Amino acid sequence: MNDLLYKIAITRIPLVGAVTAKTLISYCGSVDAVFAAKKRELLKIPGIGERIAASVLQRDFLSEAESELHFIEKNNINPIFYLDEDYPERLRHYHDSPIMLYCKGNLDLNAHRTVGIVGTRQPSPQGVAFCEEIVEGLKPYDVLLISGLAYGIDIAAHRKCVELDMPTLGILGHGFHTIYPASHRNIAEKMIQNGGLITEYPSDTKPDKENFPMRNRIIAGLCDALIVVETGIKGGSMITAHMANEYNKDVFAVPGRVKDKLSQGCNHLIKAHKALLLESADDIAYILRWEELDARKQIQQQLFIELSDAEKIIVNLLQQTPEASIDKLMIESSVSGSEMASLLLNLEFKGVIKSLPGKRYALL
Repeated sequence: MNDLLYKIAITRIPLVGAVTAKTLISYCGSVDAVFAAKKRELLKIPGIGERIAASVLQRDFLSEAESELHFIEKNNINPIFYLDEDYPERLRHYHDSPIMLYCKGNLDLNAHRTVGIVGTRQPSPQGVAFCEEIVEGLKPYDVLLISGLAYGIDIAAHRKCVELDMPTLGILGHGFHTIYPASHRNIAEKMIQNGGLITEYPSDTKPDKENFPMRNRIIAGLCDALIVVETGIKGGSMITAHMANEYNKDVFAVPGRVKDKLSQGCNHLIKAHKALLLESADDIAYILRWEELDARKQIQQQLFIELSDAEKIIVNLLQQTPEASIDKLMIESSVSGSEMASLLLNLEFKGVIKSLPGKRYALL
């Protein structure tokens, strides 16, 4: 329990954000060691000056952490620290990822496929309709859909997921003491049944406007692909798209009319080669090769059931190297030349291997 208390406490230290907190823990060796460190030890850590050291040593925030601990226990909230095993793998390697996530719902933060959808808070009816069409098109691909529970495109995406019984995750820009906007509470409660809500902010954090650009990096980091439906040239959606590009995620934008203000941001992203043009959910599946990978996995599963013991030996050998000559395969498998030729030909017919110049072979 003390361990969790310290994990919460380090997020409450004034002047200490996620990056600085990770630095403190790395140099001190553990989160509780940070609170046991003396001032002279803290000052030896790169980037930790007098002000931050003094802030760490105050200890006033420990009582705040105790209150937070009581709140999460009472409200069935799951806190996940960045060093915990169940911390999202998609976020783990980013230096600015949250040090703590507060989660509520039936969550799989390491879902096989994740797609983020963002857009303006005042979309056109066409934008809402297209957003819903995209969500429906993504359902067959077993996708976890991520957005920010905001007005407009965000809530349209979440609402459609709830309607389709499709998992969806809302990233909040405030603590769990409230739901903002309040009018979205009903959808938020339904999302918890198949997906959920997460935030990096303690329960008493209000939905201040500076929190929302920060939460956008979580949307960008958690998704494999980000869709921008409608947006002006500035705003939160453009910030999220910029972050997704920095994180090397695939960004898609829905094109619109040249003079349409709601399409300016999307058109700019496409024109600047910062987003791919999106016409349907199938475009995402094509770029991310979902259908190809699914088909290959299904074929391989079927093929391996049908492989003979001798064929399995060859496949296992080829899994250990990018390619191998027929001579090497014969030596390592103790199979004769005529039998090896027959086995390789059968594996080619089954689509398991391919032949290369010089009587070399590789797995497809």
